[in-house]
Amino acid sequence: MIAKEKILKGFETAEARWARFGPYYAMFPLEFAFDVVEKYSKKGDYIIDPFAGRCSSIYAGGVLDRNSLGIEINPVGWLYGTVKLQPAEKEEVVDRLLEIYGKRNYYNRAIQRMPEFYRICYCDEVLKFLLAARTHLDWKNNNVDATLMSILLIYLHAKLGEGLSNQMRMTKSMGMNYSVQWWMKNKMTTPPEINPCDFILKKIEWRYEKGKPKVTESAVVFGDSSNELVNIAERAVNNDIKFSLLFTSPPYCSITDYHADQWLRLWLLGGSENPQSLKDKHKGRFVNKQEYYDLLDNVFGLCAKMMKRKSTVYVRTDKREFTFKSTLEILKKHFPNHSVKIVEKPLTKDTKTQTKLYGDKTMKPGEVDIIMTRK
Repeated sequence: MIAKEKILKGFETAEARWARFGPYYAMFPLEFAFDVVEKYSKKGDYIIDPFAGRCSSIYAGGVLDRNSLGIEINPVGWLYGTVKLQPAEKEEVVDRLLEIYGKRNYYNRAIQRMPEFYRICYCDEVLKFLLAARTHLDWKNNNVDATLMSILLIYLHAKLGEGLSNQMRMTKSMGMNYSVQWWMKNKMTTPPEINPCDFILKKIEWRYEKGKPKVTESAVVFGDSSNELVNIAERAVNNDIKFSLLFTSPPYCSITDYHADQWLRLWLLGGSENPQSLKDKHKGRFVNKQEYYDLLDNVFGLCAKMMKRKSTVYVRTDKREFTFKSTLEILKKHFPNHSVKIVEKPLTKDTKTQTKLYGDKTMKPGEVDIIMTRK
């Protein structure tokens, strides 16, 4: 097994290069994920994360020789997670890139009809290429296509010169109107001229330079934990599999909309051309407190059925009263014989919280870790 320090610092190993794969809003700090997995589980254990995000917890488990299972409802996070656990062969990804690039000129007319935002964000060559990728990559079912698509998602928008777009933020997609107005105000209405094939090819070469990561059998399921856990729990019981560590961070009530924040990447995956708040259950900001409570109650209840008698539950949540008290109450309900330890993570001006909003410099109450163990 590779030393944890070599994964967390630098890019000298395949495990290190793939560990940071995928910028994602409200993602686990990588060091935190590895520390928790190492401290609260051992080699060969089974780990579960029902709100996996970009799957740092699952990757840490897999690299540290744990069998890890995640569930993620957002396709962007799921793609990042499933690809870094098992990326396709580099040669196949490169061949697919060339195929997609070869189809770009079928979209000469299509780009003319697109909203102003896209025409300022991307030069014609990039926009045609993105439309070809959006149409032809079967990312849900094909590992080669999933790997290429996930790499495109990473560099879809970023600071000028670091991605395929005009000046933008990398982690979170800013709104269409806001972006257009900002570009106009800063006299940046001409997108950079980029050859997307050459640009992505260099990114592929760098990512694969040290090879592919060695990961113990681990996976991420694409779907809603409330539904997926029913079948997972049944299979676990039938196969006599028990999980030693439940390690997760549920969405915080009323804080952020993970789908709206990734609207441009979701567009590339086939979503709407115009961003809009999604009304699907479990995909928004959880303004409805009862729905939020019911979600956590259902998910943690299903997880409890699969846990070992002597197991650890490690949940990072929001310190605000409703979210914290609801989470703690539900966890105590489903793990009544576990002892509880509360570790507060107060914010300072230098602290990087998982949910710090862009441009928001106000102090937040912070986060808190609920650690439950049973000897």
